[in-house]
Amino acid sequence: MLVQDFLLAENVFVGLNAPSKEQLLRQLSEKVGKTTSVSPQAIAKALFDREALGSTGIGGGIALPHAGVAGLSSVFCLVARLARPMDFEAVDDEPVDIVILLLTPASSRSEALNVLSCIARCFREDDTVRRLRAAKTADEVYAILTG
Repeated sequence: MLVQDFLLAENVFVGLNAPSKEQLLRQLSEKVGKTTSVSPQAIAKALFDREALGSTGIGGGIALPHAGVAGLSSVFCLVARLARPMDFEAVDDEPVDIVILLLTPASSRSEALNVLSCIARCFREDDTVRRLRAAKTADEVYAILTG
């Protein structure tokens, strides 16, 4: 599985601004809702329910909010580089500036694991993260992730 199998260029954002983790998740839910048949409220609820189990801030300034969403027909991925790092209650207590949102159909656990594994491989290299932080445009970010 490759990143371009589930991430579209139009779902990459640079300079996203949100005052809090909660507002960011709502903002991302709105963006997803505009391109899927699932309501932003249902997406936000799934994300908040998942965050209630423990933060998806995985460390190194990266967060991977993810959830299974009823009514979603396929994997949906969105990548955002934030305008300013924010507290995400990450495991290393470092602020987050790169967010990879991953939504999967509620019944598709094995597919979710495959996509999470693919994303983990992408971010295993420190150079990839450094290049993402240096990228000026969404197109550059997309090229780095799919290149």
